[in-house]
Amino acid sequence: MDHNQTIGARIKALRTEKRYTLKALSDMTGLSVGFLSQTERGISSIAVDSLSKVASCLEVPLSTFFSDQMQDTSDPVVHGFSAHRSMVGPQIIECVLSQNMMDFDFLPKLFQLMPYSDMDGLKPEMCIHSGEEFVYVLTGIVTLWLEDARYTLYPGDSIQIHSNQPHNWANNTNKAAELLSINYPNPFRSDGGDA
Repeated sequence: MDHNQTIGARIKALRTEKRYTLKALSDMTGLSVGFLSQTERGISSIAVDSLSKVASCLEVPLSTFFSDQMQDTSDPVVHGFSAHRSMVGPQIIECVLSQNMMDFDFLPKLFQLMPYSDMDGLKPEMCIHSGEEFVYVLTGIVTLWLEDARYTLYPGDSIQIHSNQPHNWANNTNKAAELLSINYPNPFRSDGGDA
């Protein structure tokens, strides 16, 4: 069973145990019924932020969905050649850059944004979650929406935001882009990330 199927199966088992319908979980998380259904079947990947919402609604720690990946922490280095990458959107690949996600107050992630010219500058679905976020563009050009404003970020550009501000990003060019994102608090912390 691959990583997406494992997470999906755990979500479904926990949802069923709580006797929640997909519609009920959708209402609680703000994620669509279709997306949740595809996630449970292992067809779609789910971003850590969205999975954190699901975990909260199911009243389990986020680490529940990653326990099989968090066992070997003897090597603290995240090696690029073996780092786990997940498709978390149609054009977005996410890589968590921490070997021991539960021991630190912040969570570093690398995102690869594939060209997404179909959007034609349309505003994507906005994200809202607790904490703070720092984004640094490594390569390519990234369009970032923050509340009602739209910004273009180039390599070397960065922004720090309060994550409860509606936000999202996309790559509206014909070349791949890559960015570093650091989230605080870390949703994987066993104490809930509260410092």
